[in-house]
Amino acid sequence: MKLGLHYWNFSTPADPAAIAPTLRETALIAEQAGVASFTVMDHYFQMDGMAPAEEPMLEGYTTLGYLAALTERMTLGLLVTGVMYRHPGLLAKIVTTLDVLSAGRARLGIGASWYEREQRGLGVPVVPVAERFERLEETLRICLQMWSDDNGPFEGTHYRLTETLNSPPPLGRARPMIMIGGGGEKKTLRLVAKYADACNLFGSTPEDVAAKLDVLRAHCDTEGRDYAGIVKTVLVTRPPLEDPDAWLRDVEAYARLGVTEVQTMPDRHPVEFATILAKDVLPRMDLS
Repeated sequence: MKLGLHYWNFSTPADPAAIAPTLRETALIAEQAGVASFTVMDHYFQMDGMAPAEEPMLEGYTTLGYLAALTERMTLGLLVTGVMYRHPGLLAKIVTTLDVLSAGRARLGIGASWYEREQRGLGVPVVPVAERFERLEETLRICLQMWSDDNGPFEGTHYRLTETLNSPPPLGRARPMIMIGGGGEKKTLRLVAKYADACNLFGSTPEDVAAKLDVLRAHCDTEGRDYAGIVKTVLVTRPPLEDPDAWLRDVEAYARLGVTEVQTMPDRHPVEFATILAKDVLPRMDLS
């Protein structure tokens, strides 16, 4: 099992001048302890329901560029990129840039986007849900084309590119891993089966995740895709430091379902969280 750290909150400590050094220290502690991936959100306002929208939030890919210069081993990505926030041709170039500067450690996490308050607030087009998924599918196709040897045009319903040139290409492998976030059974998991290397599911309970994976398996059968070839990842909602035994039992249950990476989120000062996680939880996990 691999462990990822999802850094979702920039409000602790409260001083904005402390955001960068806190992020740096947290990432270095996590990497030294064996954390395999480090992700941040793709939001511009903090999420209503999690914290007030006015709380600090950093742009995701700029943040990952900062982390690329500080770390050496962890995979870096957004959990997950909102499809409406960047033109897909530019998104492919942004992720490629991160991959080159991180020596091949970029991952494209992507989803249909949903937070209309920040979209309306900052002038991002708000379109119907069905169109968002159409745009997500075209974005996936464009990224795959830009990460291939095909530099030709792309003609879609929503996007038209006359030249999908992308130089330099990604490093280290054919292209960055594509991970689609979300558990929508009709559209999201179908797109996972058709285009993605990995899925990311919301880990409310192992039973819920098992049901979603059954749906994914059915989509794979329809698409002629090898279900076993898709990497299964889960964002675990249970805080690991409140009850490490219960958290580890959840992780073991996810592992039995075929999940190979779980992500966890700090529930306190992130440096304190990473330090305790490294000391008390990671030694009890098989990180092979």
